[in-house]
Amino acid sequence: MFDSRNLLSGKRKYLSGLLLLLLISIIGLAFSMAGNDGYDVARREILLRRIGHEILLQSGDSTSRVLPVKKIAENEYQVSFENDLTFQPDSLVNITQRLLAGGSLARDYVVNVLNCADASVAYGYAISKDKKDDIVACLGRRQPKACYMINIKFKPTAITTAKAKYFLGGLAFLALVGFIFWKPVKQQKALIDNQDTDLPPSRHTDMLTLGSISFDTEARKLMINGKTIELTRTETRVLRIFAMSPNEVIERSQLQKEIWEDEGVIVGRSLDMFISKLRKKLEFDPNVRIVVIRGKGYKLEIGT
Repeated sequence: MFDSRNLLSGKRKYLSGLLLLLLISIIGLAFSMAGNDGYDVARREILLRRIGHEILLQSGDSTSRVLPVKKIAENEYQVSFENDLTFQPDSLVNITQRLLAGGSLARDYVVNVLNCADASVAYGYAISKDKKDDIVACLGRRQPKACYMINIKFKPTAITTAKAKYFLGGLAFLALVGFIFWKPVKQQKALIDNQDTDLPPSRHTDMLTLGSISFDTEARKLMINGKTIELTRTETRVLRIFAMSPNEVIERSQLQKEIWEDEGVIVGRSLDMFISKLRKKLEFDPNVRIVVIRGKGYKLEIGT
């Protein structure tokens, strides 16, 4: 019984360590992704303000402000202006291509110029890193002076997409590992609790005799002179350890380890409580008693 419980405990510790390592890795990746995304967002907003600034200059406005850039959706931003303006589609396309295409922030994006009054699209185009997929129309037609907003939506980069997939894949793998390994461990623990199959055949039995007391380990009860005394699961485990080694000293630390280590915590005072309860339940036979061996542990004494 002891070997099987130690093996089960070792498996649980190994599994817990593996899951903890995976969790730490995923959390680290999440923080890394968050840090990189924050930097990219700040850099994009600066470039978008630069785009707004150059559009105002092309419109002949060198004094009014570009309003704070808004992030209106994932990878989508809005540039708005303090005053009305006019713009040349050719200049708008050239400005965005020059400022954005030179870096790694975005090579695929869609630009829509919206009327402030009703959010209708006054002009729009799409730029791709593969030039044959560009969609640019209505060049050379200067737009009338009005209140405009410019929405720019970026295509997620391959690195960001890969990180997101890795993060989600890590979570899925963590759940899969937990499901595959934790369930068999629980089943094995239940099997050991209900059937101590690791005992040699000569010692394995559901019925033990303690003096004039019959101890049914399966039904968790004591029987003496037609009287039945019920035992809890932990009381049964404690008494069984004593019953397998009658009149022998069992160290306190060994009892604590074998009974509570599988639960993940060892509570010293709990052992004293269960020993006290067992003593009362064994009082029907004065020749059977649990005694304290000072400095060592306990012993189940069975007289004749």
